[in-house]
Amino acid sequence: MTRFKGTKKEIETLGAFVKLMRASESVSADVHSPLSEIGLTISQFGVLEALYHLGPLCQKELAEKILKSSGNMTMVVGNLEKRGLLTRKRSDEDGRYFVITLSDKGKDLIKAIFPDHVQRISERMSRLSADEIEIFSSLCKKLGR
Repeated sequence: MTRFKGTKKEIETLGAFVKLMRASESVSADVHSPLSEIGLTISQFGVLEALYHLGPLCQKELAEKILKSSGNMTMVVGNLEKRGLLTRKRSDEDGRYFVITLSDKGKDLIKAIFPDHVQRISERMSRLSADEIEIFSSLCKKLGR
C-alpha cells in the first residue's frame, strides 16, 4: 500500500515498480551472496563471466556488456588484475584501447564457480512455471528497451 495520492494508474504502476525492485534486490542478494565469500564483487564476477563466455574484450566493450561505466570498469579490471585473474594489454591495432583477457587463474576460478551460480539462479527462478518465465522474460525485455 502506498501513501501516494496519484491517479489509479500512477498508484498501480508505482506499486508494480516497487515490487519489481524488491524482487530484483531479493533475487540478487540470494544469487550473489556466495561471491563475497570468495572475495568477488558482482561487477568483478560479471567481468570474469563475460570474458569466460565471450573471450577477450576491450575495456569499453566489457563495460557495455556488464552495464557499468568505463570509469568504474577501470577500477574493477585493475583489482582483478592485481589478483592475477586477468591481464590488460594495449591493443596492437589501436594503442588507445586495452584488451582484457582472462588469465589461467581467472579461467580456473570462473570455471569452478559458474555452475553453482547457474544452479542458484535456476533454483530461485523455479518458483515460476515455464510459461511464467517466458512471460516474465518478454516483459523484462519490453521494459528494458
